[in-house]
Amino acid sequence: MKFGISTFVTDEGIRPTSLASALEERGFDALFLAEHSHIPVSRESPYPGGGDLPRHYYRTLDPFVALSAAAAVTERLLLATGVALLVQRDVIHTANEAASLDVVSDGRFALGVGVGWNREEMRNHGTDPRTRGALLDEQLQALRALWTEEQAEFHGRLVDFDPVYAWPKPVSSPHPPIYVGGESPAALARLAAYGDAWLPRGDTEPAEIGAVLRSLAEQGRADVPVTIFGAGRAEDRLAGWAEAGVERVAFDLPTLPESETLTVLDELAALAARHSG
Repeated sequence: MKFGISTFVTDEGIRPTSLASALEERGFDALFLAEHSHIPVSRESPYPGGGDLPRHYYRTLDPFVALSAAAAVTERLLLATGVALLVQRDVIHTANEAASLDVVSDGRFALGVGVGWNREEMRNHGTDPRTRGALLDEQLQALRALWTEEQAEFHGRLVDFDPVYAWPKPVSSPHPPIYVGGESPAALARLAAYGDAWLPRGDTEPAEIGAVLRSLAEQGRADVPVTIFGAGRAEDRLAGWAEAGVERVAFDLPTLPESETLTVLDELAALAARHSG
């Protein structure tokens, strides 16, 4: 089992370049960065973690910019969004940003996506929260067309464009892997239909992982890679995930200044070393 990091990079914590270099030096294989374009002052959507919304949600760097900086100082690290809020984004711009990052990183980019939870944030982007799942499904189909077809077009109910030239194309073949986040029935249907890998959250039990993988195999989707997103340090759960067939665990890394971050990374690297293989 491989190990990576999932975190929020902000203007108050470790720089993405320093973080990426530190991860590669310690043997981590992946960096997943979260996205929030902004946080509305007036918000009724409850924070899924309970309580007040943590400070780092308000100050998150754009993940494509931060991952591009990380690409410049690393050679092996997988650079991923975890997760990009695609329903708040223009799909053609996102296709270009993702392909550009894949090119400059020599094929080390992965697109982690999710529908999001902050309805007020979505509405500020002109997105109707009621149709965000259907929108994401169409966007994923459109992305594949933009990445792989010389003259790409897509005609859906929520995404619609006539033939376009969209370059650069990714260097990853056939395109950067799409990691679908979430454990709901809708997310799992999206994974089966449009995803290349699954990104369940850190409270997902090993038994649930095994059940989903068996269901995917019955649907003709055998060997779907699984990365646990925002994992804690419970060693029994790490062992259970390995037994269930998880490919990678991305530990949750708190957003801290550089010196404190490096101390936490040393602790996580020691934990990962006990469960690698």
